[in-house]
Amino acid sequence: MTITQLNYVLAVAEHKNFTRAAQKVFVTQPTLSMQIQKLEEELDIQIFDRTKKPIQLTETGKKIVQQARNIVNESDRIQDIVDQQKGYIGGIFRLGVIPTIMPTLLPMFISNFIKKYPKVKLKIEELSTQAIIERLREGHLDAAIAATPLELNGIKENVLYYEPFVGYIPPSHRLHKEAKIKVEDLDIDDILLLEDGHCFKDGILNLCKATRNYDEDHFQLESGSFETLIKLSNEGLGMTLLPYLHTLDIKDSEKENLRMFYDPVPAREVSLIYNRSELKMQIIEALRSTIAGVVKGAIAFQNVKIISPLSNNKKEVQL
Repeated sequence: MTITQLNYVLAVAEHKNFTRAAQKVFVTQPTLSMQIQKLEEELDIQIFDRTKKPIQLTETGKKIVQQARNIVNESDRIQDIVDQQKGYIGGIFRLGVIPTIMPTLLPMFISNFIKKYPKVKLKIEELSTQAIIERLREGHLDAAIAATPLELNGIKENVLYYEPFVGYIPPSHRLHKEAKIKVEDLDIDDILLLEDGHCFKDGILNLCKATRNYDEDHFQLESGSFETLIKLSNEGLGMTLLPYLHTLDIKDSEKENLRMFYDPVPAREVSLIYNRSELKMQIIEALRSTIAGVVKGAIAFQNVKIISPLSNNKKEVQL
């Protein structure tokens, strides 16, 4: 049994096709098939059911793939140990970022990071939280930036910052005259939301569930971007909530419509998340310190209440 054979098994398990798997690991299809067959003969079991289309794992094969992933990760750790001993920070690093964080946070730190760590080849993907979790567990991402807490087995969360929710309230709205707003003021009936799949929407729903003004059966007007929500709000179709960093880039004329919450300010927790195997920790720490350095000057709130994207649990944080 070799690490190479296990990598081939993982590739076929992912792609459910020998030809695509061979392309992924840069070998010919006959070579990959032969090596997997050798492994199956050595173990005296079938890892894949080749009679099904697409190819499926057998019940034993599922357990083998789980263990193979652990072994491959641990073998990668050897190179990690060597890199850390040498003080080397470099190589390919695959980072996932959720859509409501990507356009505001990425421009803030990416240039600094590239200049400081030129040997790191960042491969960044914009992905939903669910896709990020799946890719982390499958070993296709090294880390991700997402709204937390998620409290998932096998996933570590390293908090980067707390980002307040900010009300965007046009002149036609009943709350526009208020200097600040309270959570109790919110009414889900007139809040414009992001479409399904965005954890920021889930956070808003969790926020509103804590008030008397929540109707789970109500249909809200939804959109795929904050820019569209702002335009719809300007047309008098309701208010919306924005992440604080997004408010820094809106037009000066629209900033007059922004309203902060009274303390404790509802906020989302943004974290760097990664596997508990803690591979490439030197790069993860480099990312953490770079992001924390640039965000520290942009967000300065002392009393926030964290709204989870996945549950109704809230926690107050004194900074």
